Amino acid sequence: MNAPPLEPPRPMLRRVGRAIADYGMIRPSDRLLLALSGGKDSLTLLHVLLHLRSKSPVRFELGAATVDPCIDGFDPSSLKEYVPALGIPYHYMRQEIVERALKTMRGSSFCAYCARMRRGILYDVARREDYNVLVLAQHLDDLAESFLMSAFHGGQLRTMKAHYRNDAGDLRVIRPLVYVRERETASFARRAALPVVTDNCPACFRMPTRRAHYKALLGEQEKLNKRLFPSLLTAMRPLMTQERTAEV
Repeated sequence: MNAPPLEPPRPMLRRVGRAIADYGMIRPSDRLLLALSGGKDSLTLLHVLLHLRSKSPVRFELGAATVDPCIDGFDPSSLKEYVPALGIPYHYMRQEIVERALKTMRGSSFCAYCARMRRGILYDVARREDYNVLVLAQHLDDLAESFLMSAFHGGQLRTMKAHYRNDAGDLRVIRPLVYVRERETASFARRAALPVVTDNCPACFRMPTRRAHYKALLGEQEKLNKRLFPSLLTAMRPLMTQERTAEV
């Protein structure tokens, strides 16, 4: 017997619905594959999509996939029972990403390298299982951090795209949480007692990342300017809709 899906807060559902409409993310008969890390953001998005699937006039199918990068401390085993109990297909892949990174990574942050590797694996799963849309769980805070990193270190005005096609052109990639704050997903995950995978990327805590620095910087600036993130969203909107280039 399938477990009943949890209902996310209405404000978050409205923001996700607006993002889906603004960027034409979900179309009739789409088959969506959610990249499920087990963190608060992807688990929250799982329940958002389950809710939308039950309420939306646009019919779509949903599955989830987890890439286990074989990092000490990462244990997604709870997802193997939790996700199928919600009544959707679940795909689990173990890949020695960390070991491979240590041998071959050159001129890139570990997080960027790991993200590219996982994305490639998810593309392969989507193709094999006949999904046409890959769903990622980055939120507004992630986009703002990428925006600053690109400006400060790359000399370019760029951020993550809300909706784009992959380089091969055979899959669409969407980010329904682009209008949602991280604190919203954290609050829902906590109140709903979601089975969040503790330290869902432990390597990020052992390897220094620029992203952590800019997260802290934005947190300090928001204390001084409560309209910081709405302002950043306005500034980033044209960048979220431009033709895709390499992601930050």
